Amino acid sequence: MTAKSEAALKDIAWFLFWLVVFSAPIDAFSVYLGYTTPMISRITMWAPGAAALVTCLIRRIRIDSLGWHWPKWNVIGWSYFLPWFYALPVYFLAWLLIPGALDWPAFVAQSAQPYHVVNHAGLFAAAFSIPTTLVFAFLSTMMWALGEELGWRGFLQPRMGAWLGTTKGALVVGLIWAAWHYPVLLGADYNSGTPPAYALTCFTLTVVSMAVISGWLRTVSASIWPSVVLHAIHNTLIQAVLDAMTNTHGNAPYVTTEFGFGMTLTMAATAFVVARTCAKRNPTGVAA
Repeated sequence: MTAKSEAALKDIAWFLFWLVVFSAPIDAFSVYLGYTTPMISRITMWAPGAAALVTCLIRRIRIDSLGWHWPKWNVIGWSYFLPWFYALPVYFLAWLLIPGALDWPAFVAQSAQPYHVVNHAGLFAAAFSIPTTLVFAFLSTMMWALGEELGWRGFLQPRMGAWLGTTKGALVVGLIWAAWHYPVLLGADYNSGTPPAYALTCFTLTVVSMAVISGWLRTVSASIWPSVVLHAIHNTLIQAVLDAMTNTHGNAPYVTTEFGFGMTLTMAATAFVVARTCAKRNPTGVAA
């Protein structure tokens, strides 16, 4: 093993140590409660970022190596719209083919009630709630997504990529990322209500696919911001809009959400296309 590889492995070991230190108490509290509050979720999302920053201080790694610079706008654009490509077909087909899957009245009521809108509530939900969520909720979610992406893509992906190659490194990062969610997935309420083994399998494959997409975005841009944008719009579009319109009972959860096979299939296909396309443009797999 070369000195550089040995140093990278030490970096990874320190990062994983601090990840457990910061994550375990929060996860234990969520498991104790049996659910995860929005604030607990936000604090947890900064555990990877905190682990990365502390590791950089201990290992004397430059903080600017985490990829802070803003990349080209076309990369940001692709990062924003990729979730639309892999999520919308799943939900549209589920709403079309599964009876009762689309629960538009529930979404309308949820959107209109806080504003005391009675007349034309459906129009209010479509013209106000959806656009404002996709803009302002997305922007606020970037703050929390930044915490995760500093750890996964800012710190861990470059080291795994240098050791194993971008795609294989991203697969390993994805498995770690998925396992990091397991305590609240199995012990709290971070699931869609499907059987644990089913939810765990679909979620793991979905997260690994997203890690491949994000890993290549990090590599070709040498920036964490495409991954932050992708993560933020993924959470906003799927969790705050599409899931909110979808019935949580019956067969729909088996297809939709991050715990259904529909997203697993479309995200795996997207990851394959992104990896092949980026590898042709950057065959060395080294950050541009």
